[in-house]
Amino acid sequence: MNFIYLKPVLTGLAGILLCQILMLPLNVAAQQNSRPFQLSLQEAIMLGKSNNNLVKAAQSEENAARADLKDAKIAALPTITAGGDYQRFTSLTLYESFLGGAHSVPKRPSSNGADLNVSAAVNLYSGGRQKAFEAEQKGKRDLATVATQEQTANVALQVVAQYLSMVRLNDQKRFIEEQVIRAQTRLKNINALYSNQKVTRSDVLRAELVLSAVKLNLEQAENDIIISSQKLNVLLNVPDSLRVLPADSANMSRPRADTLLQLVSEAARNAYAVQRSGYNIKIQDARIRGIKSNYAPSLSLFSAYGISYPNTIFYPPVDQAYSIGFVGLKVSYNISSLYQNKNKMLAGRMRRLELNYVQQNTKDNVRQEAGSLLIKYQEALNRISVTEKSIEQARVNYKIVSAKYFNQLALLTDLLDADNLYQESRFNLVQAQTNAQFIYYQLLYTSATF
Repeated sequence: MNFIYLKPVLTGLAGILLCQILMLPLNVAAQQNSRPFQLSLQEAIMLGKSNNNLVKAAQSEENAARADLKDAKIAALPTITAGGDYQRFTSLTLYESFLGGAHSVPKRPSSNGADLNVSAAVNLYSGGRQKAFEAEQKGKRDLATVATQEQTANVALQVVAQYLSMVRLNDQKRFIEEQVIRAQTRLKNINALYSNQKVTRSDVLRAELVLSAVKLNLEQAENDIIISSQKLNVLLNVPDSLRVLPADSANMSRPRADTLLQLVSEAARNAYAVQRSGYNIKIQDARIRGIKSNYAPSLSLFSAYGISYPNTIFYPPVDQAYSIGFVGLKVSYNISSLYQNKNKMLAGRMRRLELNYVQQNTKDNVRQEAGSLLIKYQEALNRISVTEKSIEQARVNYKIVSAKYFNQLALLTDLLDADNLYQESRFNLVQAQTNAQFIYYQLLYTSATF
C-alpha cells in the first residue's frame, strides 16, 4: 500500500472519506480482490476537489504567487549590507631614474590594512514605482487564486462527467442483461416452434445471431465500465486497486429550470474567465503606473558606518584605526526617460485597450453560454417527461408483438424491432436524466458557483 496519497493535509469530510478509501485495501488484504467502494456524486466531487493532482499543482502556484507578493512588499524596506576585508601588503619597491636603482622600503605606516562597514539605503520616493510593483504582484496573486478555483471546478466537472458516465453504463449493462434473458427465452421458444415446424430455420438463425450480438454488447458495456472506473480513479487520485462505484442513480434530484435564472444573470459577472480578464486589466494598470513612474525623479536616504585601519584620512597616514559614518540624501533623474518612455506608455495603453475588448467579448460569450445551457436544461427536463411515458408504451408494445409472433400473427423482424424499441426507450431515459444533471453542473461551472 502506497501512502503517498496521505501526504496532503486534508480536512473535513473529504479527508475522512479519503482515509476510509485508502484503508479499504488493508481491511481486505486477506481477500484476493478488494471490494468495490461506493461513492455518492457529492462525495466524489469533494474528493476530486481536495485530492486531484492538478488542483494541488494550482494551489502550489497560488502559494508561490502569495510569496511573490510578500517579497514585493519587503522590497519597500531598507536595503542593509555589511562587509569587511583585510589586506597584507608587500614591501614597496622604489626605482631611481625610471627603472634603475631599485630598492625596497616597508609600506607606511603598516603592512596591514582592514575595513569593516555597514550601510543602509531606503527609497523615499520614486514616482509610485514600488506601489505599482506591489499592485502588479497582488493582481498576479488574485489571478492565481482564480486559476485555482477554476481548476478545482474544472476537475469537479470532469468528475461529474465521469461519474454520470458510470451511472449510465451501469444502467445500460443492467438493461442489456435483461435483454440477454429475453433473447435466451425467445430463442428457446422459437426452437420449440421450429421443432413443431411452425417457423422456418431462418427465424432460429436470426434469434441466435441476435443473442450473440446482445452478449457482445454486454461485454462491451462491462469493459466500458472498467475503463470509466479507471478514469474516475485518476481524477480522484486514488489507487488503481480500488473500484469506485456510483452510489447514486440516474434519477437524482434536479432543480427546476426557473430556479436557475439567477445563475444565468450572474454568470457574466462571476464567471472564471470574466474574473481572469478583470485581474489582467488590473495587472496592466499597475504596469502602466510603473512605466509612468520612470518620468519621476528618485529620492533615497542612505547611510553608512565603518571602521578602517590604518588612518588614511590624515596625511601622511597614521598607524591607528578610526571609525566614521554619514547620513545623506540622493536624488536622481533619468533624463533619457523623456524620450525612451514614450513608446512604452503607448504600448501599455494599447494593451489595456485590448484587454477591455477581450473582457467585453468574454462577458458576451459567457452570457450566451449560460443562456444556452438553461435552454438545453429545460429541453432535457422535457425530454425526461416524454421518455418516461414512452417506456411504458414500448413495454406494452413489446408484449403485444411478442404474443402476436408466437401466435403466428407477426414476423420475427417486428418482434426484434419491438424489443429494440423497448431497450432504446429505457436507455434514452437514463441518457436524458444524466444529460440534465450534467448540464446543471455545467451551468454551475459557467457561473463560477461550483
